[in-house]
Amino acid sequence: MEIEKEALPLAVVVMGVSGCGKSSVGAGIAARNGMRFVEGDQLHPAANVEKMAQGIPLTDTDRLPWLDQIGVEIKIAQRASQGLVISCSALKRSYRDRLRQAAGGRLAFVFLEGSRELMLSRMQARQGHFMPASLLDSQLQTLEPPTGEAGVVTVAIDMALDDIVALACEGLKGVAIKGGFDAE
Repeated sequence: MEIEKEALPLAVVVMGVSGCGKSSVGAGIAARNGMRFVEGDQLHPAANVEKMAQGIPLTDTDRLPWLDQIGVEIKIAQRASQGLVISCSALKRSYRDRLRQAAGGRLAFVFLEGSRELMLSRMQARQGHFMPASLLDSQLQTLEPPTGEAGVVTVAIDMALDDIVALACEGLKGVAIKGGFDAE
């Protein structure tokens, strides 16, 4: 499907609570579609990382500068006429709406959904990440699932990574104005 030359490229936010696989799935989607991947955790202000590392949940006030920085990354990619895949928990609808506004509407979400037990086991197994498993429950309490929101693809995480990526890419074909998503 072709788009007008003036149209901005699509950005994709891979979202969900910690431990759902945002980074791995996001990198996979980006690689399959020739898009740049940005690890959203790297955009957190140092104070946020320190707070989470101490097991203290972030507040809306803590998250807003981070969300705005993610919005800046999306705008930079669009100005350069590049597609972008970025990981971001995007736990609340207000956060997703803030990102949609930054993207001028040219934004899709891949929501990675799974059981608390699966995410907890993944968090406990990973090495060197600042986010302790003790914060999973606060993220689950904050999460407002994007059920019924336009431009959202929901994928279960209880399968192999390649299968998750393939399902996400297939779903993005249905929400993307810009073509090019490879599901194979």
